[in-house]
Amino acid sequence: MLRGYYTAASGMLAQQRRQDILTNNMANALTPGYKTDQTSLRSFPELLIQQMGEKQIPVKNGLRIPTNQPIGSINTGVYMHETTPMFEQGDVRDTGIQTDVALVNGQLPDDDGFLFFTVQNEDGGMSYTRNGNFTVDAEGFLTSSTGYYVLDATGNRIQTGSNDFQVNANGQILVNGNTIPLGIAYHPNATADMVKVGNDLFEVEGDAQPVDARGVAGVTFEVQQGVLEGSNVDTIQTMTDMMAAYRSFELNQQVLKAYDQSMDLAANQIGKLR
Repeated sequence: MLRGYYTAASGMLAQQRRQDILTNNMANALTPGYKTDQTSLRSFPELLIQQMGEKQIPVKNGLRIPTNQPIGSINTGVYMHETTPMFEQGDVRDTGIQTDVALVNGQLPDDDGFLFFTVQNEDGGMSYTRNGNFTVDAEGFLTSSTGYYVLDATGNRIQTGSNDFQVNANGQILVNGNTIPLGIAYHPNATADMVKVGNDLFEVEGDAQPVDARGVAGVTFEVQQGVLEGSNVDTIQTMTDMMAAYRSFELNQQVLKAYDQSMDLAANQIGKLR
């Protein structure tokens, strides 16, 4: 009976966490460059149930031998195993704003490979983003929408001085007669190694580090100015998944109520003296 409590409760917790992820995806459906999170639900390890008994041997002293009869396996519930970002190109839309830049994937040699802009994070290190909603700060440096410095191919801050600059298809910023290559990084296994850290940023969780995309054979891309890459959230599918998660939560809730009623009968009604 108590096993049923744990199974139903684990189902409710898993669906609640899944609902939280789906809600966050929906809330960021209009965030430039946002990559939708996918959830993975897994079951707890299965347990083997055996019937324990004994077999009497017809001898003079009445010998009894313990026996185990396999009944089958049982699972004690599910849990949220992990969330992984889905790296797919979002739709590109025109904004007409000079500082907006979109990174459009071309040919990528690895199935899980992906391209990113490079920015300087709060700790002075390097982080990665697909949000090209850039702006120019009071000191003339190119920054992301969340205030992080956009870096060039050598890891230095980019100073344009104003919004009056051009970006060509190769990702080179043309300003005052100078050419500054935008820092565009490529990671061959982004799905496994790139994790979200907030503020539209990704960081590496693994041994392999992103490299300059221009130096990787087989990688092609195009940088477009005056446009933004939208999120890759499928709002219709997300709404469907949210309804399914809600229904699953309700079903587990009803099971938990049924177990609670059974326990109430067992504790307060069965064997009650009248």
